[in-house]
This record gives sequence, structure tokens and C-alpha cells, in this order.
Amino acid sequence: MPRQLLHVVQISFFHDPEGRSPAQLLNAWPTLVDVAEASSQSGVRVSVVQASAHSEHLVRNGVHYHFLPFGNALPANRDNGAFVELLRSLAPDILHVHGLGFHRDVLALHSLAPAIPILLQDHADRPPRFWRRSSWRRGLSVAAGISFCAPEQARPFVDAKLVRPGTNLYAIPESTSRFTPGDRQEARRATQIAGDPALLWVGHLNANKDPLTVLEGASAAARALPGLQLYCCFGTAPLLREVQDRIAADSALRGRVHLLGRVPHERIERLMRAADIFVQGSHRESTGYSLIEALACGLPPVVTDIPSFRSITGRGPVGRLWPCGDPRALCDALRWAAAHADFRSRAAVRAHFDRELSFASLGSKLASMYEDLLERTGRQCRLDASAPDRAAVRTS
Repeated sequence: MPRQLLHVVQISFFHDPEGRSPAQLLNAWPTLVDVAEASSQSGVRVSVVQASAHSEHLVRNGVHYHFLPFGNALPANRDNGAFVELLRSLAPDILHVHGLGFHRDVLALHSLAPAIPILLQDHADRPPRFWRRSSWRRGLSVAAGISFCAPEQARPFVDAKLVRPGTNLYAIPESTSRFTPGDRQEARRATQIAGDPALLWVGHLNANKDPLTVLEGASAAARALPGLQLYCCFGTAPLLREVQDRIAADSALRGRVHLLGRVPHERIERLMRAADIFVQGSHRESTGYSLIEALACGLPPVVTDIPSFRSITGRGPVGRLWPCGDPRALCDALRWAAAHADFRSRAAVRAHFDRELSFASLGSKLASMYEDLLERTGRQCRLDASAPDRAAVRTS
């Protein structure tokens, strides 16, 4: 009797605080959709189960999305009966849980299906304070595997003894992007972007993103690059006043830095097509969605030398990395990037995206991870024979 296709149930215990409808969430949370579709395109049967105030079943591009109320330590919550029945009916081979911080729910999930391997995927999680580590340790102990964007991101959890020996660790990007390259001159006309080079920042104005260091580095670089212009797209902005004051106090920045604020997602794509260099000053990122989008558009990055950015850029062959908090290093990186035409090859940047971060690449890596996890836990299944070849993604 032939084996069934591998069936992965991707679960999110995170409740949308805005209480949006399932259709709205699928539009607002592209990663939920993109990770599922990438897996599906690589020959995996995928069902998504999302905690929600609404109960609805949607099917899009071959992926089944189940929205229903559940969570808060499953068996203890009387509203979880529908979730339990759904899980039984789906009969998955792997349970892929988004996030590391839902330890009580993961323990309850394991008690419901102890024979099914649980994979946890990091989404900007950090080891908890000492007094909360015992509960985290219990939750992570039932995971057969944990994935991070970069291998180095597992180290704090391993050092804190939150991850039991023998847990399978994997390196997988958190998501991909549907952005594409486009005509630069047309994009410049549409967005009114100017500058040589035109720098683009996409990120919150907060301490982690470190816009003040980026402004200082851009100010120093402008002395050698008089045509430099910096465009900043941002959502939350706790440092907005400090940023405005810094610009106002510096003649090299006044008239050169453009605070665009919150920008519709489709306009971000046009801005990335129009700009010359993507710049970011983050001290910490689980992945870096805007960096992935920049690479999808072929926009060369000058970003901080942190684990996720090193992983996404392949340790720099399509980007320039600089130390966090070092404006002089940023200045030097910007000057170097402006002087090297080969660095600014948009075709080379997009080719890197296609190889490492596209839907096909992400799906292949996810499928390889699922196959490896099943092999190591002694379970068997098979993937669609028409799926592309897959490469190993284990970190240890």
C-alpha cells in the first residue's frame, strides 16, 4: 500500500489583538500565507490552523486555512473541543508551531498528539528572565526540532539550557517575498525619488533599528557623496522627535533626509525599485522582512553585521555589512558601495534572492527540514514526486 504524502499542520497560537476577519488576516499577515504556500509548492500537503475569534475554513492556492478559537493551554480551555476534533481529522505527520513562547500550549498540544513530531519556528523570540525559564524549558523539551533564521540565534537558548540535548536545530529563513524588480527610471518618476545614491530605510524609528546611528553615518558619507539622499519609511516612531532634532541640527542632513512615515506596502515595492541602496541599522532581527523584500527587488543592501542579516545576504556577497552602532563604519560602507558598480548590480542581487530566498528556495528548505525531522524521529511519509530537489538545512 503506497505511503501518503507528507501532511504538515502549521499552527499559530497568536491571537490577533484587533480581532480581524480571516480574510483580513490573510492579507495583513503575508508570512502566514507565504510559508504555507512555499511548503505546498515543494510537494508538502499543508493545513494552517490559526487562533482566531472567528470560525471559518478557507482554501487558497491548495492550502487549507482553519480559523477557530483555541489556545491558553488547550485541554483546560472548554472552547478547544473544535481544535481537538480538527487535529484528529487532519491526522498530520508534523506539527509546525510558529513561535517559541507558547510553552503551555505546546505542552498541551504534545499531550494531545504525543506521537506527532513538533517543530517550533523562532519569530523574534528571546530567552525569558531567569524566573520564567523552567516553564519555557518544559515547553521546548517536547519539540523534536527548532528552526531559526541563522544558526547563531540558537546559541542563547542552548546556553540558557532551554533546549534539551539532541533537539534537532535548523536554519530556515522566516519568510520570502512576492516583490519583483522593475524599471528603475519609471519607479523614480512614480515615487519622486532622487539622489545619487538614493538610500532607502524601511523600519520603525526605535532604539533597536538605531536610526540615529544611520543618520550620523549618512551625514559623514554626504561629505564625499554630495548627491546622497535618504528616504525613511517607518511605522511606530518612539524616536521621531530625536530623529527630527538630529536632522534639524545638521546642515548635511537638512533637505537630504525625507521622513515618509507609514507607506502602503505596494508603494514600498516601488520605492525599492527606485532606490540605489537599502540601509538598515538593526542591532537584532529574527529575520528582517524588509531586507528580504529589498533583495527581491534587486536592491543592494548596506546593513548591520548581525546573524540574521549575515544569513540572508549569504554573509555579504550581495551586500555590505557594518558593525552595529558604528557610524564611521556605515560611512565607509556607503562610500565603498557608491564607488563599486558591481556591488550595485541589481541582477546579481535578484539572482541571490532566487537561489536562497524565493518561494521555490524556501519551500525546498522547509521540505528538507520536514523530511529530516521525520527520518530522525522514525516516522515515514513521502513528498510529491514532482517536487524540486531539496538541499539539507540542518545546523547541527
